[in-house]
Amino acid sequence: MKDKQISPFAVSCLTALLCVTCAHQTHAQQTEKAPGLPGNSSETLGFSSGRLDRLHAAMQREVDQKELAGVVTLLARHGKVVEEREYGKKDIARATPMTADTIFRIFSMTKPVTGVAMMILYEEGKWRPSDPISKFIPEFAQLKVFKGLDQSGNMILEDPIHSPTMRELMSHTAGFTYGIFGHTPVDKMYQDEHVLQSQSLQVMIGKLAKIPLLYQPGTRWEYSVSMDIQGYIVEKLSGLPLPDFMLQHIFGPLKMKDTGFYVPKEKWDRFATLYEGDEKGAMVASRPDGRFVTPPIMPSGGGGLVSTAQDYMRFAQMLLNRGELDGERILSPASVALMTANHLAPRLMTGEFSVGPETIRPGMGYGYDCAVFTDPLEADEVVGKGTFFWLGAADTWFWIDPTNDLIFIGMTQRMFGPGQPDVEQLSRPVVYQALVKPKM
Repeated sequence: MKDKQISPFAVSCLTALLCVTCAHQTHAQQTEKAPGLPGNSSETLGFSSGRLDRLHAAMQREVDQKELAGVVTLLARHGKVVEEREYGKKDIARATPMTADTIFRIFSMTKPVTGVAMMILYEEGKWRPSDPISKFIPEFAQLKVFKGLDQSGNMILEDPIHSPTMRELMSHTAGFTYGIFGHTPVDKMYQDEHVLQSQSLQVMIGKLAKIPLLYQPGTRWEYSVSMDIQGYIVEKLSGLPLPDFMLQHIFGPLKMKDTGFYVPKEKWDRFATLYEGDEKGAMVASRPDGRFVTPPIMPSGGGGLVSTAQDYMRFAQMLLNRGELDGERILSPASVALMTANHLAPRLMTGEFSVGPETIRPGMGYGYDCAVFTDPLEADEVVGKGTFFWLGAADTWFWIDPTNDLIFIGMTQRMFGPGQPDVEQLSRPVVYQALVKPKM
């Protein structure tokens, strides 16, 4: 999986697979603005305002070079906003400027939210990391593992060395795949079955029960449908549809007013246009397809949410605060620590496994639904030890740095594919070079 190239077909699949939205109303339907974090001057919070200009120049350059239509960045430290900036347009054709309350498709930044939902149920005693997944999904009790092809081109299947566990499901090591990035017979079965275009989460589970695991559980790290499976488990263990559970237990308590599985009509003017690269890598508007503007038939725990930078900052601040924000406790400190710790064995952190720009390597592993830097210097990164993060298919990204008590959120809308700039990697050094008083 190292240095894997994404084909045009895979890009189109990624757009389709990750754009599922929810079948129930969420806080995205409310119109009141979410409360923000208190502000303060950059110098008071340990940053050089002059050196932060390098961040501004880097983001503006991507817009000026027509690599991105527009960007929102939000930087916070010690529970206060250092700065929030908007660059460019949310829609080029209409010349509408990017604004702080622009709504974005956050795709795989949905995964940590699903992780929090799972940890809430963990705290209720509903599951344990060592539990077999089949304890909650009996349809998975007879899963086989793909071993190869015989001389006639038929699949050779074998029994799993052990039943895939919840720990493995939470860390992309259970044996599932996405059907997007690879070209194996198992990936083709995901494509042929249209797994993430299923009519319901139950139908999706039925399809997955008939497809073999790509590898023996625990032996590889493979980006996968694991978080969509978790969405089904959330529904089964809580008795609530996934959107309702997230609304009641996460979005409502955290006052994430613009986060949900679709954008209601009264907010369409705040919804950023999605862009992609043509065959030459030039940025073009994606063809409107009506997704994210109506409730979905299958809510995706892996990539179905829309949000704003301000809303996601509140979610991130809750995690940085070890489970609490503004008097609302979502998780205990111990549960946040478990979620954001590395759960990969060293033999998997070798650079062999990757997705998009992120490579699992020495110093960088994966926790429960988010990546984590266990040793930033070994991973050639400038972030603090224990920083956890992830990104979305349309170039949204975030990181949470407990060592420096720092959060960064970046939001734009350009899909993985030809010409997409790696603004996540671009932003890290220019943020940390401006942190001149890290011990404050």
